[in-house]
Amino acid sequence: MQPILSCRDVMVDFSGFKALQGVDLHVGQNEILFLIGPNGAGKTTLLDVICGKTRSTDGEVLFDGSTSLTKLPEQKIVHEGVARKFQAPSVFLHLTPFENLEIAMKQDKGLFSILFAKMSKEQQGKIERVLDTIGLHEVSHEPASLLSHGQKQWLEIGMQLIQEPKLLLLDEPIAGMSGEERTRTGELIKEISKTCSVLIVEHDMDFVRNFSTKVVVMHEGKVLCEGSMEEIQNNEEVKNVYLGRG
Repeated sequence: MQPILSCRDVMVDFSGFKALQGVDLHVGQNEILFLIGPNGAGKTTLLDVICGKTRSTDGEVLFDGSTSLTKLPEQKIVHEGVARKFQAPSVFLHLTPFENLEIAMKQDKGLFSILFAKMSKEQQGKIERVLDTIGLHEVSHEPASLLSHGQKQWLEIGMQLIQEPKLLLLDEPIAGMSGEERTRTGELIKEISKTCSVLIVEHDMDFVRNFSTKVVVMHEGKVLCEGSMEEIQNNEEVKNVYLGRG
Protein backbone atom coordinates (compact mmCIF):
# COMPACT_ATOMS: atom_id res chain seq x y z
CA MET A 1 0.00 0.00 0.00
CA GLN A 2 1.37 3.39 -0.96
CA PRO A 3 2.21 5.84 1.87
CA ILE A 4 -0.20 8.69 2.57
CA LEU A 5 2.79 11.09 2.66
CA SER A 6 6.23 10.98 1.03
CA CYS A 7 8.87 13.65 1.65
CA ARG A 8 11.69 13.29 -0.85
CA ASP A 9 15.01 15.09 -0.37
CA VAL A 10 13.25 18.08 1.25
CA MET A 11 15.52 21.06 1.91
CA VAL A 12 14.85 24.38 3.63
CA ASP A 13 17.45 27.16 3.58
CA PHE A 14 16.76 30.25 5.71
CA SER A 15 19.26 32.74 4.27
CA GLY A 16 22.17 30.34 4.59
CA PHE A 17 20.94 28.37 7.62
CA LYS A 18 20.00 24.91 6.36
CA ALA A 19 17.06 23.95 8.59
CA LEU A 20 16.35 20.81 6.53
CA GLN A 21 19.14 19.07 4.62
CA GLY A 22 17.51 16.51 2.36
CA VAL A 23 14.80 14.85 4.45
CA ASP A 24 13.29 11.58 3.22
CA LEU A 25 10.27 10.52 5.22
CA HIS A 26 7.24 8.32 4.56
CA VAL A 27 4.04 8.08 6.58
CA GLY A 28 1.99 4.92 5.99
CA GLN A 29 -1.77 4.54 5.91
CA ASN A 30 -3.20 4.51 9.48
CA GLU A 31 0.31 4.87 10.91
CA ILE A 32 1.21 6.74 14.11
CA LEU A 33 4.66 8.12 13.33
CA PHE A 34 6.58 10.06 15.96
CA LEU A 35 9.29 12.57 15.04
CA ILE A 36 11.86 12.93 17.80
CA GLY A 37 15.23 14.63 18.09
CA PRO A 38 17.04 17.47 19.89
CA ASN A 39 15.81 21.05 19.73
CA GLY A 40 16.77 22.57 16.38
CA ALA A 41 16.72 19.20 14.59
CA GLY A 42 14.16 20.47 12.08
CA LYS A 43 11.07 18.62 13.30
CA THR A 44 8.65 21.56 13.43
CA THR A 45 10.12 23.01 10.22
CA LEU A 46 9.24 19.74 8.49
CA LEU A 47 5.63 20.00 9.72
CA ASP A 48 5.60 23.62 8.48
CA VAL A 49 6.67 22.44 5.01
CA ILE A 50 4.06 19.68 4.89
CA CYS A 51 1.19 22.05 5.76
CA GLY A 52 2.45 24.88 3.52
CA LYS A 53 3.42 27.35 6.26
CA THR A 54 7.07 27.20 5.09
CA ARG A 55 8.18 26.71 1.48
CA SER A 56 10.87 24.12 0.82
CA THR A 57 13.98 25.26 -1.05
CA ASP A 58 14.21 21.93 -2.85
CA GLY A 59 12.72 18.46 -2.85
CA GLU A 60 9.12 17.28 -3.06
CA VAL A 61 6.24 16.46 -0.74
CA LEU A 62 3.77 13.99 -2.25
CA PHE A 63 0.40 13.38 -0.61
CA ASP A 64 -1.95 10.46 -1.15
CA GLY A 65 0.13 9.03 -3.97
CA SER A 66 0.00 11.80 -6.54
CA THR A 67 -0.70 15.28 -5.14
CA SER A 68 2.37 17.50 -4.80
CA LEU A 69 1.99 19.80 -1.78
CA THR A 70 5.22 21.67 -2.48
CA LYS A 71 3.70 24.79 -4.04
CA LEU A 72 0.10 24.62 -2.83
CA PRO A 73 -1.21 27.36 -0.48
CA GLU A 74 -2.04 26.34 3.09
CA GLN A 75 -5.82 26.34 2.63
CA LYS A 76 -5.61 24.14 -0.46
CA ILE A 77 -3.46 21.66 1.48
CA VAL A 78 -6.19 21.54 4.15
CA HIS A 79 -8.75 20.79 1.43
CA GLU A 80 -6.54 17.97 0.15
CA GLY A 81 -6.82 16.32 3.58
CA VAL A 82 -3.91 17.52 5.74
CA ALA A 83 -4.87 18.94 9.17
CA ARG A 84 -2.47 20.57 11.63
CA LYS A 85 -2.89 21.17 15.33
CA PHE A 86 -0.34 23.57 16.77
CA GLN A 87 1.14 23.39 20.25
CA ALA A 88 -1.05 26.00 21.96
CA PRO A 89 -4.80 25.38 21.75
CA SER A 90 -6.70 28.04 19.80
CA VAL A 91 -10.37 27.42 20.50
CA PHE A 92 -13.14 30.01 20.82
CA LEU A 93 -13.34 30.21 24.62
CA HIS A 94 -16.68 32.04 24.76
CA LEU A 95 -18.34 29.35 22.64
CA THR A 96 -19.23 25.78 23.63
CA PRO A 97 -17.36 22.71 22.32
CA PHE A 98 -20.41 21.98 20.13
CA GLU A 99 -20.26 25.49 18.62
CA ASN A 100 -16.49 25.27 18.14
CA LEU A 101 -16.94 22.06 16.16
CA GLU A 102 -19.78 23.62 14.17
CA ILE A 103 -17.54 26.51 13.13
CA ALA A 104 -14.69 24.14 12.23
CA MET A 105 -17.07 22.06 10.12
CA LYS A 106 -18.30 25.08 8.15
CA GLN A 107 -15.13 27.14 8.15
CA ASP A 108 -15.41 28.10 4.46
CA LYS A 109 -18.38 30.30 5.31
CA GLY A 110 -18.51 33.61 7.15
CA LEU A 111 -18.96 33.63 10.93
CA PHE A 112 -22.43 35.21 10.74
CA SER A 113 -23.78 32.59 8.34
CA ILE A 114 -22.19 29.79 10.39
CA LEU A 115 -23.91 30.82 13.61
CA PHE A 116 -27.33 31.42 12.08
CA ALA A 117 -27.50 28.82 9.30
CA LYS A 118 -29.78 25.89 10.10
CA MET A 119 -27.85 22.72 10.75
CA SER A 120 -28.87 19.46 9.10
CA LYS A 121 -29.41 16.26 11.09
CA GLU A 122 -26.41 14.80 9.29
CA GLN A 123 -24.18 17.69 10.40
CA GLN A 124 -25.47 17.47 13.97
CA GLY A 125 -24.79 13.73 14.01
CA LYS A 126 -21.27 14.33 12.74
CA ILE A 127 -20.58 16.78 15.59
CA GLU A 128 -22.04 14.34 18.14
CA ARG A 129 -19.76 11.56 16.88
CA VAL A 130 -16.66 13.75 17.17
CA LEU A 131 -17.70 14.83 20.69
CA ASP A 132 -17.90 11.13 21.60
CA THR A 133 -14.48 10.48 20.11
CA ILE A 134 -12.76 13.32 21.99
CA GLY A 135 -14.63 12.59 25.24
CA LEU A 136 -16.39 15.97 25.57
CA HIS A 137 -20.02 14.96 25.15
CA GLU A 138 -20.89 15.70 28.78
CA VAL A 139 -19.49 19.25 28.59
CA SER A 140 -20.53 19.94 25.00
CA HIS A 141 -22.80 22.87 25.93
CA GLU A 142 -20.59 24.56 28.53
CA PRO A 143 -18.30 27.47 27.60
CA ALA A 144 -14.93 26.21 26.39
CA SER A 145 -13.29 28.60 28.88
CA LEU A 146 -14.33 26.16 31.64
CA LEU A 147 -12.50 23.21 30.08
CA SER A 148 -9.23 21.89 31.50
CA HIS A 149 -6.03 22.32 29.52
CA GLY A 150 -6.25 18.74 28.28
CA GLN A 151 -9.90 19.11 27.28
CA LYS A 152 -9.07 22.24 25.25
CA GLN A 153 -6.37 20.26 23.43
CA TRP A 154 -8.86 17.47 22.68
CA LEU A 155 -11.40 20.01 21.44
CA GLU A 156 -8.88 21.45 19.02
CA ILE A 157 -8.02 17.95 17.81
CA GLY A 158 -11.75 17.46 17.30
CA MET A 159 -11.89 20.68 15.27
CA GLN A 160 -9.36 19.11 12.92
CA LEU A 161 -11.07 15.70 12.87
CA ILE A 162 -14.44 17.13 11.87
CA GLN A 163 -12.88 18.11 8.54
CA GLU A 164 -12.19 14.39 7.96
CA PRO A 165 -8.45 14.66 7.21
CA LYS A 166 -6.36 11.81 5.82
CA LEU A 167 -3.27 13.03 7.72
CA LEU A 168 -3.20 14.80 11.09
CA LEU A 169 -0.08 16.71 12.19
CA LEU A 170 0.37 17.21 15.95
CA ASP A 171 3.09 19.32 17.61
CA GLU A 172 3.78 18.21 21.20
CA PRO A 173 0.13 17.32 21.91
CA ILE A 174 0.63 16.35 25.58
CA ALA A 175 2.61 19.42 26.70
CA GLY A 176 1.28 20.66 30.06
CA MET A 177 -1.08 17.70 30.57
CA SER A 178 -1.59 15.63 33.71
CA GLY A 179 -0.65 11.95 33.68
CA GLU A 180 -4.26 10.85 33.17
CA GLU A 181 -4.76 13.36 30.35
CA ARG A 182 -1.61 12.08 28.63
CA THR A 183 -2.92 8.53 28.67
CA ARG A 184 -6.31 9.62 27.35
CA THR A 185 -4.60 11.60 24.58
CA GLY A 186 -2.60 8.53 23.57
CA GLU A 187 -5.79 6.45 23.44
CA LEU A 188 -7.46 9.19 21.38
CA ILE A 189 -4.56 9.14 18.90
CA LYS A 190 -4.87 5.35 18.59
CA GLU A 191 -8.58 5.76 17.87
CA ILE A 192 -7.89 8.49 15.29
CA SER A 193 -5.37 6.26 13.50
CA LYS A 194 -8.15 3.84 12.53
CA THR A 195 -9.30 6.36 9.91
CA CYS A 196 -6.42 8.85 9.61
CA SER A 197 -2.60 8.72 9.64
CA VAL A 198 -0.95 10.74 12.43
CA LEU A 199 2.47 12.45 12.39
CA ILE A 200 3.55 13.74 15.80
CA VAL A 201 6.47 15.84 17.07
CA GLU A 202 7.06 14.81 20.68
CA HIS A 203 9.75 14.97 23.39
CA ASP A 204 8.19 12.68 25.99
CA MET A 205 9.89 9.32 25.43
CA ASP A 206 7.46 7.33 27.61
CA PHE A 207 4.57 8.63 25.52
CA VAL A 208 6.42 7.78 22.28
CA ARG A 209 7.21 4.30 23.59
CA ASN A 210 3.60 3.60 24.52
CA PHE A 211 1.80 4.89 21.43
CA SER A 212 4.08 4.87 18.36
CA THR A 213 3.92 2.45 15.45
CA LYS A 214 7.12 3.96 14.00
CA VAL A 215 9.69 6.48 15.23
CA VAL A 216 11.88 8.76 13.11
CA VAL A 217 14.87 10.49 14.72
CA MET A 218 15.99 13.82 13.24
CA HIS A 219 19.32 15.55 13.88
CA GLU A 220 20.68 18.75 12.31
CA GLY A 221 18.03 18.86 9.60
CA LYS A 222 18.38 15.23 8.52
CA VAL A 223 16.76 11.88 9.28
CA LEU A 224 19.23 10.01 11.46
CA CYS A 225 17.34 6.71 11.62
CA GLU A 226 13.89 5.19 11.88
CA GLY A 227 12.29 2.08 13.32
CA SER A 228 10.46 0.87 16.41
CA MET A 229 11.15 2.60 19.73
CA GLU A 230 13.14 -0.46 20.81
CA GLU A 231 15.34 -0.25 17.71
CA ILE A 232 15.81 3.50 18.23
CA GLN A 233 16.84 3.04 21.86
CA ASN A 234 19.46 0.45 20.91
CA ASN A 235 20.95 2.57 18.10
CA GLU A 236 24.42 3.78 19.15
CA GLU A 237 24.30 6.90 16.97
CA VAL A 238 20.98 7.94 18.49
CA LYS A 239 22.33 7.37 21.99
CA ASN A 240 25.27 9.66 21.20
CA VAL A 241 23.29 12.58 19.73
CA TYR A 242 20.03 12.42 21.65
CA LEU A 243 18.86 9.75 24.06
CA GLY A 244 22.14 9.63 25.97
CA ARG A 245 22.19 13.34 26.72
CA GLY A 246 21.03 14.87 29.96
